[in-house]
Amino acid sequence: MSDNNRLLLAIIIGSTRQGRFAPTVANWFAGQAGRRDDMTVDVIDLAEARLPDVLADKPAPEVEAITPRLANADAFVVVTPEYNHSFPAPLKNAIDWHFKEWRAKPVGFVSYGGISGGLRAVEQLRQVFAELHAVTVRDTVSFHGAWTQFDPESRPKDPERYEKAAQSLLDQLAWWGQALREARAQRPYMTR
Repeated sequence: MSDNNRLLLAIIIGSTRQGRFAPTVANWFAGQAGRRDDMTVDVIDLAEARLPDVLADKPAPEVEAITPRLANADAFVVVTPEYNHSFPAPLKNAIDWHFKEWRAKPVGFVSYGGISGGLRAVEQLRQVFAELHAVTVRDTVSFHGAWTQFDPESRPKDPERYEKAAQSLLDQLAWWGQALREARAQRPYMTR
């Protein structure tokens, strides 16, 4: 596939906590996405972005640094843990600093956590992204008991299972990403 036709997939690392497990999960998933010939990957680590906690009238330089990366993306994958049955506050902050960047674009989820594998965080994020006029895809990649699912080299212990889930998610994102990119080009998406 030519570079012009490739979808730009932004993978957002939603945890900023000290000692976080998020980079292990995100790097593995970025590797899966990077194998495809229909996507280019941009990893946005919110710990590096250092977005301000308070919304202001004028975006801070840190916000302005990631805004074009989100705007240029054709599709998103949010890598999120589950904290207290929800998703991390810095992730909500990053979502709230932006609006039109999410509109009419697909969003997928890779979650991790304890027994629920982060799925409660994903269900809440689906509601948030629906409000922003984004389209969430059905399939997810979920690591239950994530800390026991990876080997010392940061690879899943059951690679076939997780690679199959990742490819299903990426296939759905590719379909929706292409369809929505074509639709936005033909007719800009409008909201009231």
